[in-house]
Amino acid sequence: MAESPVPSPARQRDRRATEAAIVAAGERLLLRDGFPGLNVQTLAAEAGCDRKLVYRYFEGVDGVVARLGARAAAELVRALDAAPAPTGESLRAFARASLAAWLAALRASPLTLRLMAWALVERSPALERIEADRAALLQAWMRERRPRLRVPPEGDPAALNAVLMAAVQHLALADGGAVGGLTLDEPGWTRVTAALDRLLAAYPD
Repeated sequence: MAESPVPSPARQRDRRATEAAIVAAGERLLLRDGFPGLNVQTLAAEAGCDRKLVYRYFEGVDGVVARLGARAAAELVRALDAAPAPTGESLRAFARASLAAWLAALRASPLTLRLMAWALVERSPALERIEADRAALLQAWMRERRPRLRVPPEGDPAALNAVLMAAVQHLALADGGAVGGLTLDEPGWTRVTAALDRLLAAYPD
């Protein structure tokens, strides 16, 4: 049986460059036009390549979306790793630092927010994998940072944390707009931060 030819270094470089161009085109389209405009035809036109290459290198749009999910996850990791460590030895201090870091990371990654918004209105295996990977990333980061704290028998800090995380994510998705009559400009975000501090009083010390 004849062996498959080994691609030349020049051809490998061309493929890597074309793949990078297609992924970059996908990010531009998603941020500029939103998910309804992301398809093989628009990807190829934006990247300046033949549509066949989107199928050959990514097996269609889902492969490009998966690559965008990995890129967004890397952005989140960089932002979270740069966040200051929690100060104080209490669940409240840990929750406060974690919520602030997660909100800042989301606001710093427009690509993540676009993918989150897409997943709210459309279900697909590619988007579900991205959502699951993001949740796992956040859980691993919180486990790594969490000090050895005793969880009190009363109350339900895990459920409270889930509610606050969901609120933070919804606020991040609405960045620049308004939620419940509150405009999410810089003064509005200052009020959000103060409100989170008040809500976190429900956490035990």
